[in-house]
Amino acid sequence: MAEDVRKIVELMSKEKGLPKEVIVSALVEGMRTAAQKRLGPEAEVEAVYNEEKGEIEVYRLFEVVEEVRNPQKEIALSEARKKNPAARVGDVIGEPVDVRGLGRIAAQLTKQILTQKIRGAEREIIYEEYKNKIGEIVSGFVHRFQRRDVILSLGRAEALLPEREQIPTERYRRGERLRALLIEVRKSGDPQLVVSRTHPEFLKKLFEREVPEIREGIVKIVAVAREPGRRAKMAVVSKDPEVDPVGACVGLRGSRVQVVVQELKGEKIDIIPWDPDPAKLVYHALSPAECTQVIVDEETKTLEVIVPDDQLSLAIGREGQNVRLASKLLGWRIDVYSESQWARRQDPEFLKMLEIEGLSEEAAGRLYDQGIKSVEALASTEPEKVAEIARLKLSEAEEVVARAREKLSSGEGEPR
Repeated sequence: MAEDVRKIVELMSKEKGLPKEVIVSALVEGMRTAAQKRLGPEAEVEAVYNEEKGEIEVYRLFEVVEEVRNPQKEIALSEARKKNPAARVGDVIGEPVDVRGLGRIAAQLTKQILTQKIRGAEREIIYEEYKNKIGEIVSGFVHRFQRRDVILSLGRAEALLPEREQIPTERYRRGERLRALLIEVRKSGDPQLVVSRTHPEFLKKLFEREVPEIREGIVKIVAVAREPGRRAKMAVVSKDPEVDPVGACVGLRGSRVQVVVQELKGEKIDIIPWDPDPAKLVYHALSPAECTQVIVDEETKTLEVIVPDDQLSLAIGREGQNVRLASKLLGWRIDVYSESQWARRQDPEFLKMLEIEGLSEEAAGRLYDQGIKSVEALASTEPEKVAEIARLKLSEAEEVVARAREKLSSGEGEPR
């Protein structure tokens, strides 16, 4: 028996990577519970691990009394002195319980308690190991799937990659190796770790791994904006005037940035030099488009950016992505206008046209360029012509003209 207990403790300690004390505690608790179940709820039971013998000893406890009223908990003084001549009233004596007679129940209970204690100890170890690693990259294998969530195996621990933290364009395969940013460590729950591949900090940490200048503190990543799986913008600055921060991050022939792009499965990354002046920074942020003028409104944190007519779509990007990312990067609202749009907007009469419901700025611009430059001119134009120039349906053009006439009749559209 002694050899068996020692072997169990030794083997489980190595297998689970837990202190021997945790295994011993679980075995002791299991035996105590099993004995309690066999002897009844009123019995006082104690179990201890005899390290010298390598055995778990179980005792039923009795209080020494003059007259026994509860034989489940008490023993007469005369009987107690047969076991221990020095016994006195009020003492507690232990009667050994034959653990071999506890049977299958003892084994089952011990296994259950052992499992619970081991899981509790493992959770505590995982918590202590990872609690200071929040914000760092962890690496593991795709172990299994829970609906749309992914469970990564990190060795002894598992990490949850929720659907909301997954890059939308990625598809994961069981056994695939994956890196992710640790964003949460829970004391309880299963799994305890939560990771992300969409967090902006993940991009920063990937570059930190690839760029020595970032690790050494020479180059700093000031801001990151991402639309995971599609495109990202990253602003960098150098403490050393001899070190080009953009070049350091890109690497020779793009070697460094390509490693990050591959990890993110093709996400395009624009790396730009940081400037504390938002008017200067936006020139870089809207790259590859060129800006001809920037108007800054400090109060509303708005930038009005004017670009050449042929670069408006480039500045805005597909589905507004370029300007949207630039806005996230700066933390400012960015309104982009072509030079023609900006010129029209300086005319108060054009601004009055924009107040007409159903007339977009694009349609109003077409009318303006064709000589219909005021509400009054619009009101006097045939709907068929308006539809042709503004590229509207005839019904839409009729409504626009009708609203222009209403505005004019109310005096709102009259030139000042």
